[in-house]
Amino acid sequence: MAFVSRIRRQSDYNTYPSSIPIVIDNGASYFRIGWAGETEPRVVFRNIVQRPRHKATVLLSSTGETVTIVGDLDPSMMKYFDCTRSGPRSPFDSNVVYQFEIMEYILDYAFDRLGANGSGIDHPILITECACNPVQSRSKMAELLFETYGVPAVAFGVDAAFSYKYNQLHGICKKDGIVLCPGFTTTHSIPFVDGEPIYKGSSRTNIGGYHVTDYLKQLLSLKYPFHSSRFTWEKAEDLKLEHCYIAPDYASEIRLFQEGRKEAEEKTSYWQLPWIPPPTEVPPSEEEIARKAAIREKQGQRLREMAEAKRVSKINDMENQLISLRFLLKQVDQVEEDDIPTFLSDTGYASRQELESTITKVTQSLRKARGEPKNEPAEYEENPDSLNNEKYPLMNVPDDILTPEQLKDKKRQMFLKTTAEGRLRARQKRNEEELEKEKRNQLEEERRRENPESYLEELQAQYKEVLERVEQKKRLKTNGSSNGNNKSGGIGRGERLSAAQRERMRLLTTAAFDRGKGEDTFGSRDEDWQLYKLMSKDNDDDDEQPDSDEAELARLSSRLQEIDPTFVQKVEGELSQTSGEVPRVRPLTEEDYKIVIGIERFRCPEILFHPNLIGIDQVGLDEMAGTSIRRLPHDEKELEERLTSSILMTGGCSLLPGMNERLECGIRMIRPCGSPINVVRAMDPVLDAWRGASAFAANLNFLGNAFTKMDYDEKGEDWLRNYQIRYNYL
Repeated sequence: MAFVSRIRRQSDYNTYPSSIPIVIDNGASYFRIGWAGETEPRVVFRNIVQRPRHKATVLLSSTGETVTIVGDLDPSMMKYFDCTRSGPRSPFDSNVVYQFEIMEYILDYAFDRLGANGSGIDHPILITECACNPVQSRSKMAELLFETYGVPAVAFGVDAAFSYKYNQLHGICKKDGIVLCPGFTTTHSIPFVDGEPIYKGSSRTNIGGYHVTDYLKQLLSLKYPFHSSRFTWEKAEDLKLEHCYIAPDYASEIRLFQEGRKEAEEKTSYWQLPWIPPPTEVPPSEEEIARKAAIREKQGQRLREMAEAKRVSKINDMENQLISLRFLLKQVDQVEEDDIPTFLSDTGYASRQELESTITKVTQSLRKARGEPKNEPAEYEENPDSLNNEKYPLMNVPDDILTPEQLKDKKRQMFLKTTAEGRLRARQKRNEEELEKEKRNQLEEERRRENPESYLEELQAQYKEVLERVEQKKRLKTNGSSNGNNKSGGIGRGERLSAAQRERMRLLTTAAFDRGKGEDTFGSRDEDWQLYKLMSKDNDDDDEQPDSDEAELARLSSRLQEIDPTFVQKVEGELSQTSGEVPRVRPLTEEDYKIVIGIERFRCPEILFHPNLIGIDQVGLDEMAGTSIRRLPHDEKELEERLTSSILMTGGCSLLPGMNERLECGIRMIRPCGSPINVVRAMDPVLDAWRGASAFAANLNFLGNAFTKMDYDEKGEDWLRNYQIRYNYL
């Protein structure tokens, strides 16, 4: 099995006789292994396993092979492995081992780093476990050690109890007392009477250092969302150990930060992330500006030459086309009237009129391409009636005296006259609108000069009113109603229709029943067709007519932008928004890369005393001591005082500053007045559990507390249920 590790392999394994036990502190966070009688473990690593695939041929012989990584992976080696589909896994569920396949990888790695060969482990083993460990977990662990590694004897002990006994040997605590162990995922409280733990009085809460770190990671990620990728679990753990503390009084500490006092500023920590300032833009020199201007001028000249060449080519093509069409028209003049369709059948034109219309269009396009002014009928504009007899001579001639060919010419002249009159009316209407617009602008300008402030306020009020009408129309088109009574929560097809479309649907659904009272007689009367006209889409003026409000809104917006430099045009839907405006995107500065850790310093560790802050309805550390005392079978006041006079804090979370003072204050509030309360911290809350187990295994009576494989085979799993070691041997 291939292992990847930064831990150096021990080389003195064979120098230890088989009677020397191996001590294992199997914690949910870290795994520690060493020899009995020593003061420091030989191998320490995180109790996690990762099995990524190898993606290079530097370390292993074949690419794609699965590699077992135990503990933390060296960041410099990440490039050699594909860790996207294989995350770190722990053998623990809370504080109980339940994934023994992962536990086997960890034990393989631990024995290999200790220096053991593959022939088996011939040393007794003392391994720690949690208080009141389920017999199934203990049985599976014993089976793994006996069957897989051939261990001669195994003993199980509680890590918190070993830490208490080790500190008792050094005079830190007494025989009677309570040990509080806030661990990685759980917190235990175990009372000691005459040097032995009383498990009937123990208690546990599912809160620990992992939850403190995870809570800190979540708070910082929410506070700085653009740096969330930097808040890894490992970095949050470092920030917790470096900055977090236990507040003596959580409520008063919160008020300090709420009121922004000077003490809060002094208690605020900062973490500066690496920040590279954006490059400052140096203004270009005059030579650079002149060079770029010359390049742009050269490019513009090239584009102009290309456009001119394209225009000349287009003009030549249209001139050639016009010459061909005029030549064709001369040939048509020489052909009999009845033979014209046959003559034009191969040219793509159906009649002489279509040919003349094409010539007119090509001529106009050619004039436009050359830049010549349009040939406007100036005489017609001066006196349209005078042209009726000159340009349209057949307009006033009766149809009875005209030949069929003249009738066709008369229809063509009527069409041309109607078109010309329409253009004239449109031109006159545009001129009138421009005059009206100019007159209105002059009036508004005069009003603005007389009273600029009043004019600006009136213009803003008009803008707001028109904008509300436009928003109202858009809401009616999307939701179907403006009063917000859409109780269904969704938008149906009828609610997406306009007012005219909804009216048409209503008529369609009720017409037949209104006419025949249930019989389909719609259409039998002449007046039904009048109703049909109302139903037709041609009458849907609501969709065809242009929206004058939007044009007025654009005009007011343009006018406000001219006279009010602070005016900002509102976007669609802004009036109906009740929440705050979305912050505009801006470049991140050095201040944005400064992580401020203020209230998070004591808010995260506070969950050890108030787990309900993260939704866990359990007691805190201070209440656990009182719970353990109440669960004891003895009801003696003297015993309770002896227990509270020796309260030992062990475990990683007890390293947080202010833990002892806060715990003593909390226990004093739930105990009678005058009760002796003494809270002490272990000499080394992290390693004292392994050191106590090492001292216990070095005792000559250790094998009397262990059991062999023969005992396990004979007595079975039920015997392990009542198995307990005697800690007084330590």
